[in-house]
Amino acid sequence: MNAGVRATALRWLAQGRAAQWVEVVSTRGSAPREAGTRMLVAADAVAGTIGGGHLELQAIGLARSRLSRGEAAPQAQPLALGPSLGQCCGGAVTLRYRALDEASLADWPEPAPRFVLQLFGAGHVGRAVVRLLEGIDCRVQWIDEREDEFPPHDELAAPHIERVCVDAVEAEVAVAPAGACFLVMTHQHDLDLRITEAVLERGDFRWLGLIGSQTKRARFVHHFERRGIPAAAIERLVCPIGVPGIDGKAPEVIAVAVVAQLLQACPQTAP
Repeated sequence: MNAGVRATALRWLAQGRAAQWVEVVSTRGSAPREAGTRMLVAADAVAGTIGGGHLELQAIGLARSRLSRGEAAPQAQPLALGPSLGQCCGGAVTLRYRALDEASLADWPEPAPRFVLQLFGAGHVGRAVVRLLEGIDCRVQWIDEREDEFPPHDELAAPHIERVCVDAVEAEVAVAPAGACFLVMTHQHDLDLRITEAVLERGDFRWLGLIGSQTKRARFVHHFERRGIPAAAIERLVCPIGVPGIDGKAPEVIAVAVVAQLLQACPQTAP
């Protein structure tokens, strides 16, 4: 997760902690991570991953060797991902090593989020979804009218997840950017209805998921039709939510199925 690694880089730099960062600058054939992926290496810690295995082990070793020698100049390292590295990818990567400093951080652009999500509802499923989204490059507004439903800040401190506690939660739909995703799972059906209707009336959403059954969908659709919502917009409403084939009603299971569905709807763009 490049956004999380970059946030760690900012913190380490502010602390004066020496580190090197390792970037996948190019790939050929099959490779464990895409170009633009970064890993941060300190003497006693690593943030992020460039794909694991012997490739990553070797990269960490070289980064720490550079650290011990105080090397700051960029260094490129082409590697074949074959038997010599004990990996069967069969492709090749070029890694770049660079000391973490103000100049290198300025050349490290903040990655665009994979998606922007307004998540309505801080109940059991909402909390399970948010825990999964902590590790994904995205931006989340987590919205609920009940402050005490949010977990303590020390349990969830991901900088890309914003808690929004307001009375008229459906009004937050209007401030979402064009192309945002919406996930509606509040504690009241009538509130779900108002939020979903507000999203459908906008019409410029990337994905809209509503927790519930086929019966709930049918009732909501009937209401939307009577309200004059365009059929093309209604057709895009995802309810029930979750990728097919994942059985179970535990919040954690539902969350896995829903986040997988979000990732399908929002493919990774090239860095």
